[in-house]
Amino acid sequence: MTDTFEAAVARLRETISRRCASNARTVLIGLIGRGIQSSRTPAMHEREGGRIGLNYVYLLIDFDALGLADADLPRLLDAVQSLGFAGLNVTHPFKQAVLNLLDRLSPEAAAIGAVNTVVFENGRRVGHNTDCWGFAESFREGLAGAPLGEVVQFGAGGAGAAVAHALLECGVNGLTICDKDSARAGELAGRLSERFSREVIGVEDASLALGRADGLVNATPIGMAKYPGVPFPAYLLSRQHWVAEIIYFPADTELLERARALGCRTLAGTGMAVYQAVKAFELFTGIAPDRMAMAGHFQAAA
Repeated sequence: MTDTFEAAVARLRETISRRCASNARTVLIGLIGRGIQSSRTPAMHEREGGRIGLNYVYLLIDFDALGLADADLPRLLDAVQSLGFAGLNVTHPFKQAVLNLLDRLSPEAAAIGAVNTVVFENGRRVGHNTDCWGFAESFREGLAGAPLGEVVQFGAGGAGAAVAHALLECGVNGLTICDKDSARAGELAGRLSERFSREVIGVEDASLALGRADGLVNATPIGMAKYPGVPFPAYLLSRQHWVAEIIYFPADTELLERARALGCRTLAGTGMAVYQAVKAFELFTGIAPDRMAMAGHFQAAA
């Protein structure tokens, strides 16, 4: 395992040397996760950086491709910090595992209990959550006027915590969170109920809740190329539902395809992917990017 880790760091160091040698003022960013080879995030960040005159380098740090174990996360965080990264984006399955490895959390990240953006500031690691804002912006734009009485969300992990906060901030009245880990769903529901003073419940089986729901959100990895399928029995989907995804590769998940076939209003995960990146770019550089340009970079990278 040590040899594998050292080999991974050596590969990373070689890539940095090759990509950054031409300019000492490079903004070096990475994405840590699993199964992220299809991510459009590097191209989105790098093209916006280039558009405004930055030498911006964004690297994938894929634990699957590098053969790393989850337990390597602390050492890898040490390594990337020592290699001069300005920050990192964090995706599945590390958005909660990274919490105890940071020096400080932004108020929003602390409330959500998950981090998708880490900024290295004067030797300190500061955790932020841009997923919440990103989903909320996408939801308001793409599902304006959707009924918000009862909503079912699948997934209570790091991304799910951010999306649940966003849904309640957007005005959802009653939220049911379904997760195969019922204790995790219950814990998140309890924190949300206390913060928002609204009915939030955690369940393992959402069949009953779906029958009365106005809409549903998939905040699980199910639907990604690596985890195909739908996160609940597909026959429970009804044309009465609006359906939102947070997965963006592929942009058209099986859930969205089934929903559109029924005539449901749908929201793809692409909007959240763009808007969370808009906020993360600003945190990394101190410069507010052009969100329309970022959306164009995202589409161009398809």
